[in-house]
Amino acid sequence: MIRFEDVHKKYALGNTWITAIHDLSAEIARGEFVALAGPSGSGKTTLLNLAGCLDKPDHGRIWIDGEDVTMTRLSGLAELRRSKLGFIFQSFNLIPVLTAFENVEYPLILRQMEKTQRHERVLAWLDRVGLVKSASQRPDQLSGGQRQRVAIARAMAASPSVVIADEPTANLDSATANSILDLLQRINEQSTATFLVATHDPLVIRCATRTIRMRDGRITDGVEALEPMSERAVAC
Repeated sequence: MIRFEDVHKKYALGNTWITAIHDLSAEIARGEFVALAGPSGSGKTTLLNLAGCLDKPDHGRIWIDGEDVTMTRLSGLAELRRSKLGFIFQSFNLIPVLTAFENVEYPLILRQMEKTQRHERVLAWLDRVGLVKSASQRPDQLSGGQRQRVAIARAMAASPSVVIADEPTANLDSATANSILDLLQRINEQSTATFLVATHDPLVIRCATRTIRMRDGRITDGVEALEPMSERAVAC
């Protein structure tokens, strides 16, 4: 589903170059829930940006859902993001002037989905995240947990092949974070979507099907496979 082959990425910082990813190779299978763990500056966000087709490597190759996207033009990457990728952010990134319904609907409008189908899809996902009654509320009228649930519905409404999540529980209290993690697990279990989640949260790491640990732009020895989802659900 996601494959990195000898991927290298560096950035200019003043007059120096900082290498964020060092010739990294990894593969993530369809349907996995993978936690990407490591200290700040380890390269997690850079790897998420590459997996999410928000940035391009300096060299190496990247495959998303069987498609080599390394040489794809920026316009093509935008279309791939709309058709195959869903994004969940630490700060929710909802459009403040739109209601919960309209935030979830927006990416479907970009895909030019027919209105009736679009509205059915939005309501179905708001129902799955428990927010149908809040459909007409704007983000500033919702709690942090509710806003993250809207963001999850928005990410999933277009039926993505891959979901990229950057610290999705970081801005939430522990009880709310647990409920969001439970929701993400259920969605992962009930769909074929692959989840790649950058996190510092030990609970996310514990509940992932696999943890890829990074340091200084490299994968460390800690590529950990955990027990199947049904067994982890009890532990989590």
